[in-house]
Amino acid sequence: MENEKRPLTARTSLRQRPGLRYRSEGKEVFDVSERSRWLEVKRRLLEEAPKLGIDKLGFASADPFTELFDVLTRHREAGRESGFEEPDLEKRVNPRHSFPGGEPRSILSIAVAYPAKMKSPPKSEPGAYRGILARAAWGEDYHKILRERMGRLEAFLKELVPECRVESMVDTGALVDRAVAERAGIGWYGNNCSVITPEFGSWVYLGEMITDIPFPPDTPVTDSCGDCTICMDACPTGALVGKGQLDATRCVSFVTQTKGFVEDELMRKIGNRLYGCDTCQVVCPKNKGYNWTHHPELQPDPDIAKPLLKPLLKMSNREFKERFGASSAAWRGKKPIQRNAIIALGNFKDASAVPDLTELLLGDERPVIRGTAAWALGRIGGPEAAKALREACDRETDPEAKRAIQKAMNDIRQT
Repeated sequence: MENEKRPLTARTSLRQRPGLRYRSEGKEVFDVSERSRWLEVKRRLLEEAPKLGIDKLGFASADPFTELFDVLTRHREAGRESGFEEPDLEKRVNPRHSFPGGEPRSILSIAVAYPAKMKSPPKSEPGAYRGILARAAWGEDYHKILRERMGRLEAFLKELVPECRVESMVDTGALVDRAVAERAGIGWYGNNCSVITPEFGSWVYLGEMITDIPFPPDTPVTDSCGDCTICMDACPTGALVGKGQLDATRCVSFVTQTKGFVEDELMRKIGNRLYGCDTCQVVCPKNKGYNWTHHPELQPDPDIAKPLLKPLLKMSNREFKERFGASSAAWRGKKPIQRNAIIALGNFKDASAVPDLTELLLGDERPVIRGTAAWALGRIGGPEAAKALREACDRETDPEAKRAIQKAMNDIRQT
């Protein structure tokens, strides 16, 4: 019985060198090879992941994403970047740059599913119109949630392999998390530029962990979008310029997160979206019928996920933090949310908002807010809006805001 291999116990550390006999909790345990050692660690991680709040865990090699470099280069040359990306393309494709002082051998990719439907959503009504946050901003900030889940996974891995090194990241890391997830078998890169998982559709948050452990990699999922172009056809601005190709400068989701002036065409397409856009995911056949409610902290508060618009116009910084601070929608601050609320009121043509918009037009210190309020008043029209615009035009000193006012005045004259 001396050479009998026995199963590893729940708390067994796997740091011992393969092929050597060692003791754990009074029992002799044997690793027969390097590969079997890491297969066992991988099995343990996969077994533990659901207990840690992780819905899917995949393993990929840490080789550079060589082909992606050319894709990103063409994307940049075409002027389709959002401006939020890591500017150094080499850092985006080579895991070595995100693992200083060590040799990356594997990347673990995690997915956590989030809800697609809201229970008892409040309705927009004349005089009480509402905006909408994208589903990825419902519930608590997913960055915080995923960092906690990644921390639990990291702690469990270090129980098994105390000497290992890891570097975890959630969305804010240099690597392209969708490329990592695709290589790790989490899902395929869809025509809508989202990672689509067979189990949860594309309603998943992604995170990754680089390590010096040479885990056996998983097999990527076969592309299942085929010739379907429903997402591309439904995109409000035509930002999906090809299968898996996005012009971020026209993507409503990215536009709602910018802080500057927005061109007229895009403002009309934004509708009542305050943060993000879900259209390409909502119409995706792979998401049909999916709604994930097993993570309570990710469930939406309807009055936050679909807030009344007019109260947002006068919201202080303190009120904004108290109301939206726990959401990922808060990362860009109050200004984009307020600007988008103004746009939504203009698109609703809400005449009851004219006094509030006039107050912003004549008294707000921010040119973008003044100019956007002018646009909304031009969309709503009427004598009160026209009067406010004439008064604002005489006193406006910011060139871009003044152009917006003059255009709004012209729009009213043509109605």
